[in-house]
Amino acid sequence: MSEQSKKEQVDTLRKRGYVVVKGLVSPERCAALKALALKELDEAKPPIEYEADLRYPGAPESRQAPGGHTVRRLLDAYARHALLREWATAVEVRGWMELYFGETPHLSRAHHNCIMTKHPAYGSLTGWHRDARYWSFERDDLVSSWLALGPEFVDNGALWFVPGSHNLAFTSDRFDAAKFFRSDIPENSALIATAVSPELEAGDVVFFHCNTLHSASRNVTDEVKYSLVFTYHGASNVPLPGSRSASKPEVVL
Repeated sequence: MSEQSKKEQVDTLRKRGYVVVKGLVSPERCAALKALALKELDEAKPPIEYEADLRYPGAPESRQAPGGHTVRRLLDAYARHALLREWATAVEVRGWMELYFGETPHLSRAHHNCIMTKHPAYGSLTGWHRDARYWSFERDDLVSSWLALGPEFVDNGALWFVPGSHNLAFTSDRFDAAKFFRSDIPENSALIATAVSPELEAGDVVFFHCNTLHSASRNVTDEVKYSLVFTYHGASNVPLPGSRSASKPEVVL
């Protein structure tokens, strides 16, 4: 990948709030990561987030209900296996983040840092939100990488983005108590109507800003969808002391 193409990608991210980089990960590496994700899901070693824990629309009502042990995220991916650490700190990721932040990038182990799954039947719908709602840093300027380990499209719960929404200022009343973007407000629904859902193939990566409005629908296919998600920030944008964002040691790329 040339420096010019990376610069164009960064410019797209700055303008649109997300950018798709096709084929960033080789088929061989992607296959190895997918095999590892399947193994990790089968072993179900903690820490794990279950769909029933969040109770989003479509999720089981409790861990005791049918589908109650449907996994949403296998957490702390960085600590799970060398292959995951190697991808999270890969030279192509480091170079991309250096270009975006203009300084040494850090990997946050407190946010995302997971194997994300979307199961048929019990995989829930994720409402419109900004990831920065969960995070506590000096500046809301973080970028996440979303690596597709297989095809991602609307029917299996692919991501939706509202282009340019990372640059918009919203009053608090446009979000509900859980900080989801309210679809019952006309100006919100008009904005949501502009959303797009890019189709991904295995090895494609989406880089998106922490303030970009995004959502994900349910998986109505017969196959589990797997993705790897990590979040980065510049060295000068430190997590606030005592916050969840500062709860785990970070990784300097």
